[in-house]
Amino acid sequence: MAQYSTPSACFNDTDIAIVGAGIIGVACALSLRRRGLRVLVMDRQEPGKGASYGNAGHMATEQIFPVADAMILKRLPGMLMNPMGPLRLDWKYLPQALPWFTRLLLNLRPEPYRASVAGIRALNEASIAAWRRLLSSIGGSHLLKDDGSMLVFEQSESAAAIDVLQRRMAEHGIPVERWQRESVAAAAPQLSSHILGGLFFPATGHVVDPYRVIDALVVAAKKEGVIFSQEEVISGRITDAGVSLKTEKRQVDADRVLIACGAHSASLTAELTGKHVPLDTERGYHLMLPREIGRLPFAVTSLERRFIMTPMETGLRLGGTVEFAGLVRPPNMQRAWQLHRLSQGLFDTDLDIEEATPWMGFRPSLPDSLPIIDRVADGRVMLAFGHHHLGLTQAAITAELITRLACAESSSVTQEGPSLRPYQLERFGQGRCRTRVGKSIRDR
Repeated sequence: MAQYSTPSACFNDTDIAIVGAGIIGVACALSLRRRGLRVLVMDRQEPGKGASYGNAGHMATEQIFPVADAMILKRLPGMLMNPMGPLRLDWKYLPQALPWFTRLLLNLRPEPYRASVAGIRALNEASIAAWRRLLSSIGGSHLLKDDGSMLVFEQSESAAAIDVLQRRMAEHGIPVERWQRESVAAAAPQLSSHILGGLFFPATGHVVDPYRVIDALVVAAKKEGVIFSQEEVISGRITDAGVSLKTEKRQVDADRVLIACGAHSASLTAELTGKHVPLDTERGYHLMLPREIGRLPFAVTSLERRFIMTPMETGLRLGGTVEFAGLVRPPNMQRAWQLHRLSQGLFDTDLDIEEATPWMGFRPSLPDSLPIIDRVADGRVMLAFGHHHLGLTQAAITAELITRLACAESSSVTQEGPSLRPYQLERFGQGRCRTRVGKSIRDR
């Protein structure tokens, strides 16, 4: 990875300062720079070292249903009782998480639920094409494998759930094919003969390595003049000239700021807008198996075991599990190793875990499962965060939408593409947030 630039005293000539060097921040930086804006990207870590580093790599355009889904809630009690299950709530964190979960449950009402599905679907339908445009523009088309993905099942009683899911997805226009046992075996012969069938999603895909994708975007952005600086933004304020950001090293002045620091975005948003954002984090885990190159032709998810396996150029990535425990508590890497135990029985021969590496990252999640993509405070503050487990999938289209907003004369934008209304900050009401200024945004 190319290194950060050495920061100077200030950047008074910066058109837009981006806080966050994950996949969304970097994609936005490149897109904005190509429209002639002077762009500075700041993060306390190197680009791509946060949640973007360890995502499953799956372009999950088929996943249009929000986290608050009736099918999930039916299984919720049993899932929560299993400390190594696909969903875990740290009970010590419950008092802090309760308001978020209350909003999550309220989103099950018919009208907000339909709005969430429509909003997710609109972004997902545009995602793969946006990624093709972005990667093609940097000579990186080979980094995306848009060859589909599969959801498999092993138990005969799961066939009914598969049928229901197929109908639901077809009703929403998701390309889906029902595959029997023989078709699964022909496409992925190393999978167990106990697999009874599944759903194939031809309009999905995966990247060869999420970190390599970010690296390619950073290299391209630097060539076009984007400045990257490794420093942590501590606080910010609106000024007559734009926005002033305080880091542990200096003061940065810019015409505008784009907050794209994922699960760490709420505090800076509150400081600059006065609005409380109900942002929480789904802590996600993966286990990377470097000795399993070529085991699968495309990403495969298990219906019963509830995790995904994605082939990459550096091995096979087992990803999944959701843990609600906040940003402070240390990771429980046993949850990552549990992914290998879940894989046992899915293949004719067990996966090789020699030299395997576990990982945990923070997925930024809002209770309606929609991101915030918006321009507020008279255009001085832009927002691009809250994509939960669809950050990689929606990064390229988010960059196009943010660029559309940044270059628009007003908030009424009529260009082609998804409507921005479902992703506006104002959907969370006018609540004010009391946040202490001067403390690191990552420590609040």
